[in-house]
Order: sequence, then structure tokens, then C-alpha cells
Amino acid sequence: MSELPAPTTPGAVPAPALRADCDNCFGLCCVALTFSVSADFPVDKKAGEPCRNLRTDFRCGIHRELRGKGFQGCTVYDCLGAGQKVSQVTFGGRDWREAPESAERMFAALPVMRQLHELLGYLNEALALEPARPLHQEIARALDETERLTLTGPEALLELDVAARRAAVNPLLLRTSELVRAQVRGRGKRKNHRGADLFGARLRGADLRGADLRGAYLIAADLRGADLRQADLIGADLRDADLRGADLTGAFFLVQPQLNAAKGDPATRIPPSLTRPGHW
Repeated sequence: MSELPAPTTPGAVPAPALRADCDNCFGLCCVALTFSVSADFPVDKKAGEPCRNLRTDFRCGIHRELRGKGFQGCTVYDCLGAGQKVSQVTFGGRDWREAPESAERMFAALPVMRQLHELLGYLNEALALEPARPLHQEIARALDETERLTLTGPEALLELDVAARRAAVNPLLLRTSELVRAQVRGRGKRKNHRGADLFGARLRGADLRGADLRGAYLIAADLRGADLRQADLIGADLRDADLRGADLTGAFFLVQPQLNAAKGDPATRIPPSLTRPGHW
């Protein structure tokens, strides 16, 4: 069941542009990415090699059965709108079958665009956070600059130093985080778990309001009933984390693939901008 869409903030990139639109993509994630036999995939596939389940209309032939057939990794991945941007904007709507000479560049452009779209999502969110109002002018400039980079041609996009762009934006996101988490009052709040190894941690019912969980390893952590309101979750690894009954209301810098990789249930409260994964 999908959540209600978040309102669009003036000056922000429209939310639909940062959500996967498979109808307007040339199945790029089904071709460009590599996967290996594992708990997430039942077969090996090289980058640039079409998945065996990709149909001629660029849709997945087993979309409704992915998890049952062992393709759990496909249900976790989300291009954040990069697929349709590369397909329709960067390459002008010409698909890699119609123009095979552009296939290699198109596939290489997808991960670059996805990183830029992830940054756009963070900046969009920062622009909507009231405690970060003193930074909104700087955030808006960074948003415009990042959006401009997504509109460049294939050559410029492939030459882009994405790491440098992330490094330029990160201090602004850090300052945003500090302003938002400073609103959380009370003893024990605003805990610093940045980059912490919390693999399998027993955090059931934990009070993590306003916690800094940037880059924390929460793989298989027990977060049932935990209070994660106003927690910074940028880059947190939530693979197989148990979020059943957890409250992520107001948690920020959380992206759809993180939720997709976790376990949850109807009682899990999530931000309105995200969609409740179908497997919860």
C-alpha cells in the first residue's frame, strides 16, 4: 500500500521526477547493472547484458514474482528516477536497441545519474525542513546546481566527478542535520551513532529520537518498536533490519532502497514521501 505523496516545496524538484517511472525507461537497470548468484539473485549477469527476464517492451516478465523466483535484489533496487531521466532526457528518447551505438554510454550514465538524483532527493528534503530555514538559500543554490548537472549531455555526464559533487553538498546536509536534531529535547536524545557497527544490535524499543545514524551498519538489527523520529538515516545500512512497529515519523535523509531492504509491517510508521514496500 502506497503512502500519501509528500507536498511539493516551492523551488524543489517535483517529487515524481525522483521516483522510478518504468514506463518511460528503457529497462536500464535490467541491463546496465551487474549481479551475481547470491541470496539476492539466482543467476550471474554481467553489466551490459540484458536480464533474461527483460521483455521486448523493456518491462520485467516476472515483476510480480521477483521475490518468489529469487530476485530479491531487484525489489530492493530503486533508480530514484534516474532511469527515465537518462532514457528520455540524456539520450532524447532513443533506446539502446534502436541506437546500439549509444548503449554503452547509456548504461554507464545510469549510476552517475542515480547518484545525482539521490543528492537531489536529500536537497529537496532539506529545503522542506523548517529547522533548516537559515540554510534554505544555500540549499536552493545547491539544488539548482545539481539539477543543472543532470541536464548535461552524455559526454559531460560521464566525465562528471560525482564524488566531488557529493563532497561539496555533504557539509550542507550535515549542518541541516544538526539544526533538525537540535529540536529534539530530553535526556538521552540526539545520540551519536555515526558510522557505528550495529550489526544485529538488539535495539528493540530503543529511544533513538534525533539520533545521528549516518552511515551506521544496522544490518539485521532488531529495531522492533524503536522510536526513530527525527533521526538522520543518510547512508545507514538497513539490510534485513527489523522495523516492525518502529516509528520513523520525521526521520530524514531516508531513501526508498533503504526501506526496501528492511523488514517492516503495517504498524511501521514511515515518512509520507516514501512508499511502504510491498513485501512488508
